[in-house]
Amino acid sequence: MITKPKRIPKITTAEMEVAIAKYFNIRQHIIVPNLSWGFFSHECDLFLIRTSGFGFEVEIKISRSDMIADLKKEMNHIDNKNRIVQLYYAFPYDLLPKVEEFVPKDCGIILVKKSKWNNDYHYHTSMYRDAKRRKGAKRLTEKEQLKIARLGVMRVWKLKENLNKLKTKNGKTKI
Repeated sequence: MITKPKRIPKITTAEMEVAIAKYFNIRQHIIVPNLSWGFFSHECDLFLIRTSGFGFEVEIKISRSDMIADLKKEMNHIDNKNRIVQLYYAFPYDLLPKVEEFVPKDCGIILVKKSKWNNDYHYHTSMYRDAKRRKGAKRLTEKEQLKIARLGVMRVWKLKENLNKLKTKNGKTKI
């Protein structure tokens, strides 16, 4: 009897965040998810600071409707202090044909593909199109870089707190 291979579940935003962070090398850059509070007027799905001090944003979209809704927003991922040097949109690999026409020409495109091998999920991230550098974009000051790093570290402690709450009475975790 021939069995049909099991369908791979759709990639989640959280899975894409981790895949993209690994792609850009979490040991080389400061990478903070969901950055807004205390820094930008809009939320950056991922904000990365290169060793050069320049920051760039990755906007993650997992559906066509999500992409179209993003384009209707007035903020257009613009920082009034011009601290975002490049903007990338990231999509699941199979979504590209449905959304590519909506991505502004100056924005980069990152693709993430989820696959299964040896009963484990793996993620392949690739640069489909590089983003153009925004004219006049400024390096982040050391004070700004530290503030972003501090916001990122705060997320780690909140995550650890939430993981501790998942523990059962006998000390085993549910994840």
